[in-house]
Amino acid sequence: LVQCDSYINFRSDTDENDIRDIIGILRNGAGVDILQSNIEGKEGWAKVRSGGLEGYVAKKHLLEGEEAKKKAVEYMAPRVTILADKLRIRSTPEKAEGNTLSSCAKGERYIVLSRSGKDYLQISADTLEGVENAYISSKSENVRLEYGLDEARSLNLRQKVLNMYDNLGVSKAQDYINIRSTPEDKGLDNIIGKFPGFAGGNILSEENGWLKIQSGSITGYVKAELVARGQEAEQLALKHAQVMAIVNTDSLNVRSSPDLSAKAWTKITKDQRYSVINQLDGWVQLDLDSGDDEDGEQGAFVSTRDNNVSVSYMLYEAFSYRPAQDRENQAAKRRSDLVNFACQFVGNPYVWGGTSLTHGADCSGFTQTIMAKYGVSLPRVSREQAKTGSKVSSENIKPGDLIFYANRRGTVNHVGIYIGNGQVVNAASRRSGIRIYRWNYRTPVAIRNVLGE
Repeated sequence: LVQCDSYINFRSDTDENDIRDIIGILRNGAGVDILQSNIEGKEGWAKVRSGGLEGYVAKKHLLEGEEAKKKAVEYMAPRVTILADKLRIRSTPEKAEGNTLSSCAKGERYIVLSRSGKDYLQISADTLEGVENAYISSKSENVRLEYGLDEARSLNLRQKVLNMYDNLGVSKAQDYINIRSTPEDKGLDNIIGKFPGFAGGNILSEENGWLKIQSGSITGYVKAELVARGQEAEQLALKHAQVMAIVNTDSLNVRSSPDLSAKAWTKITKDQRYSVINQLDGWVQLDLDSGDDEDGEQGAFVSTRDNNVSVSYMLYEAFSYRPAQDRENQAAKRRSDLVNFACQFVGNPYVWGGTSLTHGADCSGFTQTIMAKYGVSLPRVSREQAKTGSKVSSENIKPGDLIFYANRRGTVNHVGIYIGNGQVVNAASRRSGIRIYRWNYRTPVAIRNVLGE
């Protein structure tokens, strides 16, 4: 019987530092069959079978024997076991366009809350971020109802990504595609969002060379020629899906090491997808940003206790973006032009020490080069840039202001440009390149106006 704060990793091998070994998860109270307990050369590990998976878990999280049998009574509940190779989880008890929340894989178990009509079961949605109601088909060929313990959940690697979409479309752009409110190109006027390179979405309809798509929280129109469909979309999705984390609470402490006693040096927020570097039992290591330090990768660990964070293979999705178009005076026009210019380079690479907007820049090289085009000379590194201009409060921030972030030692090591709509454009990291994030994707430490207006 698994005993932990939230969940532990189910591995194909016992290397705790290799994220590729993770094949599933076991939640607190899950049952396993122990196949081998004392394995030569793999001390501290047990080989187990659960939920159709076979692999290794850390023995320190297992309760065995009579003690496990007594404790198991507390976790018994009506559950449904998935028999189908794939089964969609929906927000309403019907097969309808756009109501797919997630998917479950063969062998997984879910707590049943109630029956909804003759064709659907309402299941517990405690592992789905921001979801109140979740339903799956109750057809006998798809599921089996029984009373028992939870078992392993398969991560199913990248294949599970395909089950998230009813009619998958994948961006073929290397950078971003503009999403528009109407099926026509009206320049900056009808842009409502950005569809990142190799991001995924549901295709809702097609008309006159435009696709209506729904991706993330955005529904709008993109040029059909820029979106892969059918088998091409599936191949791109499997190639570009990444292990990402989504925060399930308003904010979450980030610590310098996987230990609750370690210093919490920043916070991350809801509604932002974070790339995952590694998963340890009870912890996830995130790629926040590399900053402009030569060895910029820093300890960024979040606890998985209380289901505060969900980890899965995912595609990037669209996000809201409206170009700055403030023309009320010359100063506002300059700021609008600056942020629109900066956003042209989203999707280009991060290169430590670089200042090229096309071939690669680090965070401060990016801001230095952008500002230079608009007549502002900045020092080379972010900690020196943070001393320039004038201080700005978060209530008075304007597009074009610089936002600074600190490393775990409290030293400024990262900078981005505020672009309005609660967003920042920044050269984030080697993994992410130049990206648009929420301005408080981690805790800002300073905001500076270097434009002097």
